[in-house]
Amino acid sequence: MRKPCHVTAARGIGGFTLVELLIVLVMMSLLALAMGSALRTASQTEARVDASLQRMDDLRVVNGFLRSVLGNVSAQKSTLPVELGASPFFFVGASDSMAWVGVMPARYGVGGRYHFRLGVAQGGGLLLHYVPWAGASSPPDWASAQSVELLSGVTEFALQYQDATGEPPVWTSQWAIIDNLPNRVMLSVQTTSGAWPDIVVPLRVLPASDPRSNGPVFGGT
Repeated sequence: MRKPCHVTAARGIGGFTLVELLIVLVMMSLLALAMGSALRTASQTEARVDASLQRMDDLRVVNGFLRSVLGNVSAQKSTLPVELGASPFFFVGASDSMAWVGVMPARYGVGGRYHFRLGVAQGGGLLLHYVPWAGASSPPDWASAQSVELLSGVTEFALQYQDATGEPPVWTSQWAIIDNLPNRVMLSVQTTSGAWPDIVVPLRVLPASDPRSNGPVFGGT
């Protein structure tokens, strides 16, 4: 007796078509692109925040230091012969630099009276040069001056000086008045990371150096 034959029906095996695979690859590429863009944006945002915080910190440090050094200016006059029409004060105010006599705050380790000169070097650094005060008969020896860089990457630097003897007060880029000192100094600074807010510093004359005061005038603090 012949055994019956069992016929097995072929069943189709499920899978992805080529179009479906292409769609999946495109979607994965778009997802990777979006993730990369998000990471890049987050990195750029973090860099901008870091740069902004660094800029604010530089502004705070430089502003505080300049206010400490410029805030006490000496009105001591030179006892050396002065040319006709020249200022007898140890003060020179130009549009891009300034020299004066003041007191270095003791917290910076070199307290006492000094000749100071502020300006920008060729490399873009805002430099403060200082020479110890040696008396009214001794001009500053800038060749032996020490210096400290207050700020790097300076692209523009300008100074203005306020004369408050009239009404309203007048700002000028060159201090040409020989019989008194400015009331205020304004510093405009622009760096590679952007422009700073203008720094306005009142110049307070040291009482011991005021020509109107009585008694002898000594160096030091």
